[in-house]
Amino acid sequence: MKFEPVIGLEIHAQLKTKTKIFCACSTVFGAAPNTHTCPVCLGMPGVLPVLNKKVVEYTLRMALATGCDIEAVSRFARKNYFYPDLPKGYQISQYELPIARNGHVAVEVNGSTHHIGITRIHMEEDAGKLSHDPGRPVSRVDFNRTGVPLIEIVSQPDIRSPEAAGAYLRQLRAIVRYLGICDGNLEEGSFRCDANVSIRPAGTEAFGTRTEIKNLNSFKHVEKALQYEISRQQEVLADAGAVTQETRLWDPEKNRTQSMRSKEEAHDYRYFPDPDLLPLVIESDWIETVRRDLPELPAAKKKRFVDAYGLPSYDADILTSDRELATYFEDCLKNISRPKLVSNWIMGSLLGWLNAQGKSIDQAPISASDLAQLLKLVDDETISGKIAKIVFDEMARSGKSARRIVEEKKLIQISDSSAIEDIVSTVVDANPAEVRAYRNGKTKLLGFFVGQVMKATRGKANPKLVNDILKRQLEK
Repeated sequence: MKFEPVIGLEIHAQLKTKTKIFCACSTVFGAAPNTHTCPVCLGMPGVLPVLNKKVVEYTLRMALATGCDIEAVSRFARKNYFYPDLPKGYQISQYELPIARNGHVAVEVNGSTHHIGITRIHMEEDAGKLSHDPGRPVSRVDFNRTGVPLIEIVSQPDIRSPEAAGAYLRQLRAIVRYLGICDGNLEEGSFRCDANVSIRPAGTEAFGTRTEIKNLNSFKHVEKALQYEISRQQEVLADAGAVTQETRLWDPEKNRTQSMRSKEEAHDYRYFPDPDLLPLVIESDWIETVRRDLPELPAAKKKRFVDAYGLPSYDADILTSDRELATYFEDCLKNISRPKLVSNWIMGSLLGWLNAQGKSIDQAPISASDLAQLLKLVDDETISGKIAKIVFDEMARSGKSARRIVEEKKLIQISDSSAIEDIVSTVVDANPAEVRAYRNGKTKLLGFFVGQVMKATRGKANPKLVNDILKRQLEK
């Protein structure tokens, strides 16, 4: 029997506000334990929460960016459960009346566009952080993270493959980063995801029994965990077994999910409206102000890059995956009007260098204007593409400009036909056996001759001239 996966994702994005959602404590990451706390976020008796307006604004940005309906009136609720990292014994969240509903995101997977619905977006506070001592039965709790603002984005069960789940997650991460509301750091937990997955016979409508997967802190882990879990559930059903509704953890070392706890029915969190917080009323004028301030979003920017610059969809997808990267690309184009050439160098040499160094585009060793200067030297045939790679590496190492490096190292391309003619003649005369083979039909040997000429000129000969002159001499 052929099965179809049904996947839904619950994403928590930590908002980049300076202070927490209901108090004035700092949200800066990495402080000493329990130093960014106060009576409000520690849940001391008699204190009252005060809503951070910036949290609401950031949530509105995300809601508008994903086409959600914004509720004129929403309210906060208390989600009751007892765990050491929750000092109040409840978490302030939103339940029956969230701030936004019924959004959607379009993602591209293998050339096809998939529309994934968003059930709801709501605001809530984060819990603290527990750390367990491996040497003795002691756990420690750091309340610095308690009260840090989150938005939870709950998708519809519209995702049908691990690849689509990965594309959806990447798209939402790109959106929050474009909006400037979240840094999208999966490793530090400021953008995290839980996945719900079930399978059903292809062509049927009823959902199967689902499992929830936690501990997913990278795009690769999300896709691998879903692939494993789908295969596991298929094997269970193929053996006439029944899938158990449970929460499972992804183990990246063993590349498998493992049972964490049974989840036979939904937890009873005993939600009720928070009596300390009034209903939140969103006026339409505020919504329109936020809408006007939205930046160009990744999907719109990608379409523009394809339409305006003639870039392939693949190039545009990579260049618009990060707002700073897209800006770097367009800054280059202010100095050289060769979109595909710029795209090739950014996606090749520049991103290759950044990935090798573990750095981001804002740490690029070469500015957009300096890269454009280098590409101008290639475009006007002052240097060859091969020499340009050497110059790029030297620019990244030394910080010198392309033109200065070319002049200091005497790397200007040889475009004198007569000079190249002489070198080609020398190479042809030195390789009579290869000449005979070429003239007998082994035309792929042209590459051998080009290599010999480039070696003789230390890579400085104009490749087009070399090819033209070689063909002329070899075909005499």
